[in-house]
Amino acid sequence: MIKIMLADDHALVRDGICMLLENQPDFEVIATATTGEEVLALLERGICPDVLLCDINLDSLDGLELTKIINGLPSTTPIVILSTTDHEQYIAQSFKAGAAGFLVKNVSSEELLFCLRHVASGGRFLCEEISMRFVAKAIQNPLNYIDMREKPQMDLTVREIEILEKLSEGFTNSEISEQLFLSKRTVEGHRQNLLQKTGSKNTAALIKFAMLNGLIANFILCSIAITTSYVDFGCYEKFYGAILNPE
Repeated sequence: MIKIMLADDHALVRDGICMLLENQPDFEVIATATTGEEVLALLERGICPDVLLCDINLDSLDGLELTKIINGLPSTTPIVILSTTDHEQYIAQSFKAGAAGFLVKNVSSEELLFCLRHVASGGRFLCEEISMRFVAKAIQNPLNYIDMREKPQMDLTVREIEILEKLSEGFTNSEISEQLFLSKRTVEGHRQNLLQKTGSKNTAALIKFAMLNGLIANFILCSIAITTSYVDFGCYEKFYGAILNPE
């Protein structure tokens, strides 16, 4: 049973989502709130949802600030942000704050349910409408067609390129080590070599450099895991996050 806490200050939205979830055999709405303060109070009382579904525009303490606070607690709760707007700034800020998912309020009930199940199982999620728009932009981006003669001559080994591609797909060092049958120390060594060769200070900057200079295909950066037509944000996060918020 997936335990949901719902925070929304609009009774109609809150009641409608509660009704939808309660009609599903694998969901239980264990608490509702109308403000960010109420959410924190519920968590302090020991209410432990598997997923917090939270409106971005809560009064006084909005969804973004609430997400930052909850992610700073010893025991974090996966948060899915609900928004009436699909502005890219809010999407980037939500994931930067630590959200596990982002949905616009016009998503279908099927996509909402899929998102909650996916996030409850440890995944990350960006609704299909927004994800496909991002992919379309990436495909149309003229950076896809950088002249090979303008690319820097990088002395990268085949293994380093392989590691770079895996990093761009959002995999961690541990996951890469398992997939390539390498030790985590070896993977980290290759990552450090890549940072040094490209002059990048972190993985996000490395991926941005690789895309801008054609070291890896943009389609690799956009190789989104699609399941039953819905989009998992995990693989796309590195691409879009690195472009909007390079550290």
